[in-house]
Amino acid sequence: VAPVLAPGEAPEHGHNVRRGTFVEVAGVPQPAPAPRFERTPPTTPSPPPTVGADTDAVLGELGLGAEEIADLRAAGVVG
Repeated sequence: VAPVLAPGEAPEHGHNVRRGTFVEVAGVPQPAPAPRFERTPPTTPSPPPTVGADTDAVLGELGLGAEEIADLRAAGVVG
């Protein structure tokens, strides 16, 4: 029998702590990478990019030029 834990409780439950089930990434608990092997431990995930960090690159790949992107920013369409 095991308790049903809320998402916020799971990283702090003793069993999960002992097993290393969660890791903290940028201050946010995340499920640890799986599977875990003794001789080849997985790397800890990196934090996600900030919102809008890739906007220029994505719009450029869609064929928009720097001036068009600047116009979209000025109009408040993209951040």
